[in-house]
Amino acid sequence: MSKKILIVDDDQDIRSYLSELFTDNGYTTVTAEDGSVAVEVADKERPDLITLDLEMPSEWGPRFYRKLTQNDELKRIPVIVISGLNANKYAIPKAVATLTKPFDAEELIKIVKETIG
Repeated sequence: MSKKILIVDDDQDIRSYLSELFTDNGYTTVTAEDGSVAVEVADKERPDLITLDLEMPSEWGPRFYRKLTQNDELKRIPVIVISGLNANKYAIPKAVATLTKPFDAEELIKIVKETIG
């Protein structure tokens, strides 16, 4: 069974691009357009990995991450931050990686493969 990735980003183009990229590399994807929806999606779908944008209109990435880590069922899911905010690796200190948009697709896939196989 393929591994599932939750893509959290307010930009529809980024969500579509990442979905296509991950699907082309053998992963299943689910998406959420902001942090408040993402908690529900993560709880329902139990993804193997989450890609997280930091700057979203209704709920910021760090707040979503805090909620995630307070849930025993979800707190061990690895998170890759993909953000337009430069050098913000301190926002989510436990993220497995922090990439700045525009990011290198091959580098992202490499990180995903190293993290969840």
